[in-house]
Amino acid sequence: MSEFLLVRHGQASFGADNYDKLSPLGWQQARWLGEYFQQQDKPFDDIITGKLVRHRETAQGICEGLGLSRDGFTEHGGLNEFDFHSVVSAYLSQHPEEMPSDKSDARPFFKVLKRAMEAWRNHQLDASLPESWEEFEQRVADALSFIQSHYSGQRVLVVSSGGAIAMAMKHVLGYGDDMVMNINMQVINSSLSRFVFSPRSVRLASFNNIPHLDDVSRSDAVTYS
Repeated sequence: MSEFLLVRHGQASFGADNYDKLSPLGWQQARWLGEYFQQQDKPFDDIITGKLVRHRETAQGICEGLGLSRDGFTEHGGLNEFDFHSVVSAYLSQHPEEMPSDKSDARPFFKVLKRAMEAWRNHQLDASLPESWEEFEQRVADALSFIQSHYSGQRVLVVSSGGAIAMAMKHVLGYGDDMVMNINMQVINSSLSRFVFSPRSVRLASFNNIPHLDDVSRSDAVTYS
């Protein structure tokens, strides 16, 4: 059976000058996930990541938990997150009254992000952006096609981001763009979703699971940024 486990990166550095790196908790989430995989004793034929630092660091942390030493990973740019900084900046330049007063608090930021994504999807942002919604949708489709065409009969681990995971789910389940925005807000850091696939189809088996955090002592380790 062909399957891939799609993992969201561990907690990144929200509020820091550089978001694109794991926080100490993000590293721990990844190591715990690796330890969980080690207990399952089901090896991966390959590990695929996007091209962002937080993707590679999450894969490294998982490998540490697995007790694996690995120099690099297969990368595919289709797994990268959309440039939410550019999308939000473009939205706030048109709606400065919605600027969150506390930039260290993720909750008001997520509210603005959802409205910014809707404006981006509806081509309502005036600024020049790195990619359109349609280009984002297509490159995520390309990443799925890459997995389908290169890993038949294999079990692979894939590390990506919340928005890309939500878009991948759209391709698999056929839901609308509004649901992409909603699902994006629900994907937990270091969560895993399981898919089975063939060269012609991809099917969802489970979504947004956190077995490595499912303990009362780790309740504070469930994060969304």
